[in-house]
Amino acid sequence: MTENERIDLYTSIVPNERQLIIQEMKYYAFVHYTVNTFTNKEWGSGKESPSIFNPTAQDTDQWCEAIKAAGMKGLVLTCKHHDGFCLWQTKTTEHCIRNSPYKNGKGDVVKEVAESCKKYGLKFGVYLSPWDRNSPLYGTEAYNDFYIEQLTELLTNYGEIFMLWLDGACGASSDGKPKQEYDFDRIWSTAVKLQPNIVLSNCAPDVRWVGNESGKTRESEWNVVPKFQYELQNIADNSQTDDDMKKFQKQCQDVMLKDMGSREFLKNYNSFMWYPAEVDVSIRTGWFYHPLQSITLKSLHKLMSIYYGSVGSNCLLILNIPPNKKGQFSNADVRRLKQVGEWLRKEDDCVIKSDYIQSDDKMQIDISFDKQSVDRIRFEEDTTKSQRIEQFKIYANGSCVYRGTVVGFSKIAIFDKPVITDSLKLVIEQCRKEPYIKKIEVCKTGAYRP
Repeated sequence: MTENERIDLYTSIVPNERQLIIQEMKYYAFVHYTVNTFTNKEWGSGKESPSIFNPTAQDTDQWCEAIKAAGMKGLVLTCKHHDGFCLWQTKTTEHCIRNSPYKNGKGDVVKEVAESCKKYGLKFGVYLSPWDRNSPLYGTEAYNDFYIEQLTELLTNYGEIFMLWLDGACGASSDGKPKQEYDFDRIWSTAVKLQPNIVLSNCAPDVRWVGNESGKTRESEWNVVPKFQYELQNIADNSQTDDDMKKFQKQCQDVMLKDMGSREFLKNYNSFMWYPAEVDVSIRTGWFYHPLQSITLKSLHKLMSIYYGSVGSNCLLILNIPPNKKGQFSNADVRRLKQVGEWLRKEDDCVIKSDYIQSDDKMQIDISFDKQSVDRIRFEEDTTKSQRIEQFKIYANGSCVYRGTVVGFSKIAIFDKPVITDSLKLVIEQCRKEPYIKKIEVCKTGAYRP
């Protein structure tokens, strides 16, 4: 293909309806909670007695109030982690909340969280671990039926579900069991059949893992990438045109590449997809609550640096907050979430907001407003026309105040220092065909700086 033909191909790749929904959300919560909360472990063995799950003052309203205060739009709950313990009244196994002392075996954490989410205007999502260290069916074909039955319960009994989060972790060999061959096609099709608007994340076709759990992102995060093997989170072999690139075809290695979408990188492939990256990170070191990790609570500065590096750089952000043995977020975590929300509300103090930008010169946009101090621009492309901008600059008072690369569905361009001006100029220096800007918001100086 010629260069122009390749650019035509890249710009033909656009998000599906589910991806458009999650791109609008941008920022949501993870809640890791199971028997591990009571054993002080990250991965349970599957041999834990259900009797140890006994929160003394569980308060899912408190979770949702804190999540809402932090500016997040939804909550994904670990309904079943690798230990196999189910937080709902499942018919599939006795290794569940029914055999715990919580509410005398009548409790249903999934139901409580779903109801609290509705009360606080949050969307509710589910994490259902494919790896199950408790089920005797694991490693057999019958396990796929077992898993689909659990998935069906979660997606039919708790209202609208915005996300299914599929973890790829598996250590079956350490348990002396064969590795399960998951029927991911069946999982994805069942989820979409039961919840047409559900977003399939991680080992799934809608959202990909950014490649680490520390909140780090690429300098330029592209949504148009080579075709992936979703279940392995690596680039599919049948997409290759260069044999030398096959060295990257190792499980869970491709997602670590620094460049996954530049013209130079994409020229090695001929099949592409829209696949936005999601940053998953915990507010503490561990994913589950550990009393001695209180000192690892991330600072406000650290959390906001992660936010600007993800939501501000064309990535989704799922931030984990683990409940303690009482079944509550710790007071320190709640305070930190409140601080995050206060920071973001200051971010919303805009000089000018435009929901649609139209210009005779599509490579340059002039923005005028009353003279004042400003220090950042939030803007996004119309991704129904794909992702196109590759390089841009922002000028104030005749000087360049920001240089950037990609924009995508979410970009926050923060100047090195505030400027007093009555106009800004956005100049797009490199683009895949003509750009389509959906929104620009110029923000007043006053929001905290990362």
